[in-house]
Amino acid sequence: MFNKKKQPPIKSLIAEGTQIEGNVAFSEGLRVDGAIIGNVLASDGGASILVISDSASITGEITADHIIVNGTVKGPIHARHMLELQPKARIEGDVEYAALEMHQGALIAGQLRPMLDNEEKPTLKLAANNQ
Repeated sequence: MFNKKKQPPIKSLIAEGTQIEGNVAFSEGLRVDGAIIGNVLASDGGASILVISDSASITGEITADHIIVNGTVKGPIHARHMLELQPKARIEGDVEYAALEMHQGALIAGQLRPMLDNEEKPTLKLAANNQ
């Protein structure tokens, strides 16, 4: 599975106050603090991580290996390995995941669908709010 020691480095940042209109493609790691109106797609070539901070918003489809959401997403999410929904996560759209960690306070308006390509049972963790 995708553990914290093997996560790729975050090499790109879309800063707070920045708005991008159009699709964004990235490899390895991307952190979004601003706004994106368009699809966000990680390359298939290697491990990828996408961090969506509490100040960020994305309107469009998202695909990456490991996705951490603490902001707003309007559109479908495809987490090929792990999806972490932190307390301020607000999602309007369907969510596909291989493993899911959802903190208290996160909201999803859409369907949750586990990816069962390798016939493993999906992992579902409910994390207590540590605050």
